[in-house]
Amino acid sequence: MHIEVLDFVSGARAARGSVVVIDVFRAFTTACYAVAGGARVIPVADIEAARALGLRHPDWLLAGERHGKDLPGFHFGNSPARIAAASLAGRTLVHTTHAGTQGLTRADGAAEVLTGSLVNAAAIVRHLRRQAPAIVSIVRMGHEARERSVEDDLCAEVLVARLKGREVDTSDIAPRLRAAPAAAKFFDPAATWAPEADFELCAAVDRFDFVLRLLAPDAEGVRALERVEA
Repeated sequence: MHIEVLDFVSGARAARGSVVVIDVFRAFTTACYAVAGGARVIPVADIEAARALGLRHPDWLLAGERHGKDLPGFHFGNSPARIAAASLAGRTLVHTTHAGTQGLTRADGAAEVLTGSLVNAAAIVRHLRRQAPAIVSIVRMGHEARERSVEDDLCAEVLVARLKGREVDTSDIAPRLRAAPAAAKFFDPAATWAPEADFELCAAVDRFDFVLRLLAPDAEGVRALERVEA
């Protein structure tokens, strides 16, 4: 298994084999909590595409952010805590974010595309080992898909180490995440769009035993995330 680590949308476009697109704070953490709550999640890159789906399907819910902040007219922002507290069983959630969904929807050269976060890191590794692809591409989306971030770098580090069969001590992950520049918003009372509880949920390493795999487009051109137990 050859493992390569790439960055941003350009990295997603260049990725091959089994591709893991990482966004720890908060897109793919939020997606995991949504799916765990029984929702069907549809990631999209564009705000207008999300709104268009909402108009065609009035019973669908919209979730998303730009520059971290909630989008006007959307039902949810990108807060895993608020998503986890909502009643989403049987609902469809259209999800668009500044970084994560941009890369996820542009990995066109991939054999399969998975979301990447710390909350299901062990499941991702188990899934990839079972699939045994020749190439694994790990794409760190970073801050707003334009600069490296501590949290996505750390997640990539954990995935690579485990894929190579090395034991990883996860006891220091929460403190390292707390020191990340992008974590400051969770502890800023003025950042009402990023509650402190989001940090705890993002830092819950290996909480979920499933991966989220991007499906091929359906008849409407919609690509949902498939929950695959691992």
